Amino acid sequence: MKHLPVAGKAISVLFAATLLAACSGSSKKQEEEAAAAAAAAAAAQAEQQAAAAAAAAEQQRLRDAAAAYGNVFYFDFDSYNLKPEAIEALDAHIAALQGNDATVRLEGHTDERGTREYNMALGERRANAVRDYMVVNGVPSYRIETVSYGEERPIAYGSGESNWSQNRRVELK
Repeated sequence: MKHLPVAGKAISVLFAATLLAACSGSSKKQEEEAAAAAAAAAAAQAEQQAAAAAAAAEQQRLRDAAAAYGNVFYFDFDSYNLKPEAIEALDAHIAALQGNDATVRLEGHTDERGTREYNMALGERRANAVRDYMVVNGVPSYRIETVSYGEERPIAYGSGESNWSQNRRVELK
């Protein structure tokens, strides 16, 4: 039993010696670890900045593609069905909108034929058709406002199909 206290003292002395040896070399080791951590942090920050720049460039490319299609979607007489070219343009706008949280307003328009009430309702159905397509394809509905102007804001004045066809539209703003 007398050996236990001596063994305990020996273990304590050994532990203290190991601790002192570790402490004397640890300042250089800590400096190396700190430098490595700083380099890793700088590399991570540079990687984040590069990723952010790439994301911004991609978002700009999508906005440019959407702008190339334009923001006006045309309809046939007395119809609110989307045409294939409108769907193609909307797909580009949807891709651009999915990368941000911008809101849009869809303005429905008609030509001058029909009563004022009928044209207001048709302009609304057109705007809602565009909205519904956008929502089904991933744009949250709370980011889309619709309004109908009916025949009140024509682009082309006068009678005739060439003028009327320009007025049957939805504008994305």
